[in-house]
Amino acid sequence: MPLFNQLHPEWQEVLLSQRSNIDRIDSYLHNREISPTHDLIFRALHHPISHTRVVIVGQDPYPTKGHAHGLAFSVESSVTPLPASLRNIFEELKSDCGITRSSGDLSEWADQGVMLLNRILSTEIGSSMAHAKLGWEEITNTIASVLGQQPVVAVLWGRYAAQLAGYFKDEMVITSAHPSPLSAYRGFLGSQPFSAINSKLTEHGMPAINW
Repeated sequence: MPLFNQLHPEWQEVLLSQRSNIDRIDSYLHNREISPTHDLIFRALHHPISHTRVVIVGQDPYPTKGHAHGLAFSVESSVTPLPASLRNIFEELKSDCGITRSSGDLSEWADQGVMLLNRILSTEIGSSMAHAKLGWEEITNTIASVLGQQPVVAVLWGRYAAQLAGYFKDEMVITSAHPSPLSAYRGFLGSQPFSAINSKLTEHGMPAINW
């Protein structure tokens, strides 16, 4: 199925201005070995716009074959050991909220309205940031501009994600270093993002996320 057709109809409507860009990227990806697989690239946009209460933004998908499945930072439940970034996320979750998770599949978060969105939505197997120049940023800029008009908490992890801060109201933004082992000790670990998210949600009359 073409990439554009994989979007929820509401997202198709607001991303119509990016249709030619999406189709161009789609053509480029044809017959390439990519992560995630083609049918999962827009998985984070399968829900209506109003479903999203939180957006957690990362950089680009895991390049290891079989790891990325369309939700930023998430992996299939069968994946062991967990990617290092996800291990750091779970370490912070336990420190922040006392919650221990073993499965790396974060679909439960997505079902509760947490959009897990990478800044760049595809990469080559075995190579991080291989698709950094494809034009994904223009598309995720548009996504952020739409979410910024809603009561959505934006969690921006790392330099790439922080580029989207201007699309959201200041009081709805949570930023820190990326959870990657290269940067987690420079401001991610100890940042308490999960309790901060729930505080912002409840302040705005929305239910907390069950992490």
